[in-house]
Amino acid sequence: MRSEGTLTRADLADILNRQVGLSRADAAGMIESVLGHIADALLGGENVKISGFGTFVLRDKGERIGRNPKTGVEVPIAPRRVLTFRPSQQMRSRVRASD
Repeated sequence: MRSEGTLTRADLADILNRQVGLSRADAAGMIESVLGHIADALLGGENVKISGFGTFVLRDKGERIGRNPKTGVEVPIAPRRVLTFRPSQQMRSRVRASD
């Protein structure tokens, strides 16, 4: 059921169904619940740390001057909040080992 190069919610639910024995509906509900809790925490301004996996970090970026690469005209870029992901050391090691 795996999509081309992407792990989807349906793939995760299928894995829970096969490995844990949850029904497909329960597995899909659990995935939605977990992702919902992560999204709610991020929307509430909290960082989310998943031990052994990584941390989703919210950063506030200040206003700055950017440049249109086509015309060279300077344009102000408004301040904004961005979401970044920092993998744990354990995850980095696993990814490097799979090369």
